Amino acid sequence: MKTARPLSLALLLLAGASAALPVPATAFAQEPPKAEKKVFPPIAKTAYRTKQFQLDLRSDTQTLARLSPLGEAAFDFTPGAREAERAADGYVHIGDIHLRAREAGGAWRDFSSAHTRKPIRPLKAGGAVLAAADITASLGENAPVRIERRWVNDNGVLALRFTLVNTGKAPLEIGALGLPMVFDNIITDRSLEEAHAQASFVDPYIGRDAGYLQVTRLNGKGPALLVLPETGTPLEAYRPIREARATRGDGDIFTDRTDRGQTAEGFYDWTIASLGFAEKEWKTAGQQWNVPTSFVLKPGETRVIGVRFVASPSIRAIEDTLVANKRPVAVGVPGYVLPTDQQGALFLKSPSKVARIESFPAGALTATAAGSGKGWARYDVKASGWGRSTLSITYADGQVQTVSYFVTKPLEQTMADLGRFTTDKQWFDDKADPFGRSPAILSYDRETDKIVSQDSRVWVAGMSDEGGAGAWVAAMMKQLDNPDAGEVAKLERLVDETVVGELQVADGPQAGAVKKSLFYYQPDELPGYYDPKIDWRSWTSWSKKDAGDLGRSYNYPHVAIGHWVLYRLARNHQGLITLHDWRWYLDHARITAVAMMRDAPYYAQFGQMEGDVFVDILKDLKREGMTAEATEYEALMKGRADHWKTLPYPFGSEMAWDSTGQPEVYAWMRYFGYQPQADETREVILAYDPTIPSWGYNGNARRYWDFLYGGKYSRIERQIHHYGSALNAVPLFDAFRANPADLHLLRVAYGGMMGGVTNIDQDGFGSAAFHSYPDMMKWDPLSGDYGMGFFGHAYAAATYAVKDPTFGWLGFGGDVNETGGVVRIVPKDGARARLFVAPVGAWLTLEAGKIEAATYVPATGEITLTLAAADTSTPAARLLVEATTAGAKPYAPAEGTFERGAYTLALGDKAKTIVLRPK
Repeated sequence: MKTARPLSLALLLLAGASAALPVPATAFAQEPPKAEKKVFPPIAKTAYRTKQFQLDLRSDTQTLARLSPLGEAAFDFTPGAREAERAADGYVHIGDIHLRAREAGGAWRDFSSAHTRKPIRPLKAGGAVLAAADITASLGENAPVRIERRWVNDNGVLALRFTLVNTGKAPLEIGALGLPMVFDNIITDRSLEEAHAQASFVDPYIGRDAGYLQVTRLNGKGPALLVLPETGTPLEAYRPIREARATRGDGDIFTDRTDRGQTAEGFYDWTIASLGFAEKEWKTAGQQWNVPTSFVLKPGETRVIGVRFVASPSIRAIEDTLVANKRPVAVGVPGYVLPTDQQGALFLKSPSKVARIESFPAGALTATAAGSGKGWARYDVKASGWGRSTLSITYADGQVQTVSYFVTKPLEQTMADLGRFTTDKQWFDDKADPFGRSPAILSYDRETDKIVSQDSRVWVAGMSDEGGAGAWVAAMMKQLDNPDAGEVAKLERLVDETVVGELQVADGPQAGAVKKSLFYYQPDELPGYYDPKIDWRSWTSWSKKDAGDLGRSYNYPHVAIGHWVLYRLARNHQGLITLHDWRWYLDHARITAVAMMRDAPYYAQFGQMEGDVFVDILKDLKREGMTAEATEYEALMKGRADHWKTLPYPFGSEMAWDSTGQPEVYAWMRYFGYQPQADETREVILAYDPTIPSWGYNGNARRYWDFLYGGKYSRIERQIHHYGSALNAVPLFDAFRANPADLHLLRVAYGGMMGGVTNIDQDGFGSAAFHSYPDMMKWDPLSGDYGMGFFGHAYAAATYAVKDPTFGWLGFGGDVNETGGVVRIVPKDGARARLFVAPVGAWLTLEAGKIEAATYVPATGEITLTLAAADTSTPAARLLVEATTAGAKPYAPAEGTFERGAYTLALGDKAKTIVLRPK
């Protein structure tokens, strides 16, 4: 079944379209007509084969034109199907090379084998050499080096090697050296189903000699492709190859003519040396992943560089494949985001012993040897300070591996910082505001340290859509497990006076419906109000009528979250909520979800970001005995789930491809027992959400267009820890709790969930995302849509105690140690309200109260919780106990009153100990 897809928001934005969204559903009865495609003459190719791949090389250039797993000729890791249309000069391919060089005292000069091609000079092949050529002519006149390229079948492994020779009479400094990595990430002109069957994503581990690329199919199936370095070919940087534009006029020949945009991320250079870029294009950027370097070739000197292409049977087998290919491998627990009060662990496996480990900056990280086993060396890692840091590992064979960390405050402090910043610095209380935004928590510009009260993308200043709702959703979710009475009072006013009073239709036939934006552009109504320095001519400057449209479903979860959090606070705490009772808030959460189905049906066919809240609202309705309301609500949601069940890939979006609908789709598939669809969704998440030894890429859900809609620097760019990271962690946590043997799920999930903490600066400001391109390398100054990611973090924050057959006892979110047959657990996550004891599948959740510590006795299965003492608003704890794995025995506390599906446990002026035993 092929689902109609609406025209991409990003394509409209890039085209400067003037139409306001959402477009009526009738406009999409069929997919938009495609422009007639130009027919290109076929390209002559020569076929080769190794033990793992079938490949084609173009006969004229000897660049790679196809790379298919052996026996899967229909699938191609490269954009081989577009080879004819990408055959002209200016299109890069695997097998091309970029070079920036200078002689002493001279200026940098740039050379590219793809910019203006000349005939290659074939060289002798045979034996292990599949094809060889001298490609120097394509570098242009006066090239200072001779370059020979060879495709080699090295004992069954496909290798690409370049030999560089300094043909001049003076030493030559190579300041930039890049190998284009061109894989089929092009979604243009493909349906969702075609993209998942044919396209691939690429994720880099920018770890110098231990670096690699992993190329994974969108559907999550194997084999995956790994690109590995040969000697002298470190992955020092991962440079985006800019789109070639005739109007640019900057002389950049390191470009590609393929159109980039929301449906095509573009290609990158495997960058071996980058000092030449650091001195020019990246001069004002933040810290690079690795120190930029160059190297010198003496006259007549030769250097050989190369990469190898290796198939991994599956995504989960990538690290095993690296080990099998004698590559250094690092596994960080709980990941590479490390609060200063937590103990981290780093496991290393390499053919060569560790010679030394250094921290940059010095003292930020301390790695202490802590034993070894099963071929892995363990190091305990302790962090101090705050911000980005790196462990540099030098092996006895001279190879250097870098592991990128982000050091944060203890998470309890980070949560408090966020709460203060959002409810203080971002608090907007101007009764004269003509848009009814008072009181509000509005978007914030960290560069100017001011609230954003006007933006040409009106939703950014309008409290709705993702880019405008992010600020107040973050403030609201902070209260879920860490309520502050003063902050809650402001948020209750915000919901009562502004959300219900202005943003949400209060009564009548459209009660509960949500507007697209409170802010709008209507100069005839408000002459003199709008900042003349802002360009208001774009389609994004919605009129009052368009801003008041109710048909955009993505706005509804934000409002539902506001009501639902206040319901939880009213129901499980005392004195925090004063304006309405718990029933009013829960019912308004329900009304919002029902209104979405009624007034925004088109976009509601897709999974919604933060849509997990809809599942919790249903569960709470049932627990509260609101049967009639729950029955109607469940039927509406089941209609969506039943539709998704019929689709091969049930997590489409308004975009051509997206990473935000999957969590809600997964949640409803699990709720209604549609496990095959839940499994499909889980595996697709793993295709774009990797585990990599870097705080930036570990658990980083792919996203590369939302700076257009919620960032200050609006451009197509791979985003680091945009809100998709933490949101997609939610289903992976659930999947791990159902199958604790699959540690890969937990590692990816924790990377994504903790990635959402790195957005929060030392004062509590939350950025939309980190700019990963090496010409920027810093956080975007706008808060934008960060709150959607913080929803995922706050919703999923927990401590996991796991016993792994290889690594032993591990703690994710807290310190876990075994002594004398007793496992001691000290939660240090951002909630300290959820604990999963993996060996017995026990999922313990506090709706009120805090876990100070816990123990688990494997011999008896007994779990003991130490709960924090009562405070003014929390006289009792509320404990939910679930058995999540097949065959797991349910646990129950030795005391407490069971009501509304959980145990109420009275607290006192001292910590309370609760014993739980399996029934």
